[in-house]
Amino acid sequence: MNIRLIPAGSGSKFTFPALPEKVQGKYGAKYQSFDIISQGTVKVPKGTDVAEFSWDGVFFGKSKRKEAIVKTSSWQEPNECVKILYDFMKNETVLNLIVTETWINVDVTISSFHPKPVGAYGNVEYSITFVQKKPLQIYTTNELKIAAFVKKTKPRNDSGGGASSGDGSYTVVSGDTLWGIASKKLGSGSKWTQIYDANAGTIEAAAKAHGKSSSDHGHWIWPGTVLTIPG
Repeated sequence: MNIRLIPAGSGSKFTFPALPEKVQGKYGAKYQSFDIISQGTVKVPKGTDVAEFSWDGVFFGKSKRKEAIVKTSSWQEPNECVKILYDFMKNETVLNLIVTETWINVDVTISSFHPKPVGAYGNVEYSITFVQKKPLQIYTTNELKIAAFVKKTKPRNDSGGGASSGDGSYTVVSGDTLWGIASKKLGSGSKWTQIYDANAGTIEAAAKAHGKSSSDHGHWIWPGTVLTIPG
């Protein structure tokens, strides 16, 4: 397993030289409440909240770089690791967070980073939290062809995420993972393998079209790919 950060646009990727004991993920749904006389308070789904990922870890000093827990090829001086991550946070850099051998492949920003020097070996303990980066698109009234001071609405799409059609298909959008799609469409992220098995040919073809030898069993999926949602 590896944990990597790949900056959007340009910049060098960063691989954490030592894995944390555990990675915590947080997913949630948004609801809007309405008070109805005959039924009391009713909550209506309003899409998903931003996902969060966090963990505690250690950057090991030079004298500890050959410990079994440290990936020697990725080792850097702890002070350099701290500088890289602090700059990512300060500059609000959008990062592709990838945890290999898991479903985590999400665009994020660093919301908090707390390093702390410890011991006599130059080690630095740290805690870090990432927040999912969701696209925000703002239109003018002219672009939306809406008359000034007139509010028009369109039917809400309860499906969330990418485009769905009545025939059980789903179009992948940026930030999607098979786990997330399974959560929305099948009611449980653990059913992601059902989606992969039903679309293995399509997913693997998309991986090869994007220069990958494989999708790593659905770890890599690309926006615009149309998936069949098993019934």
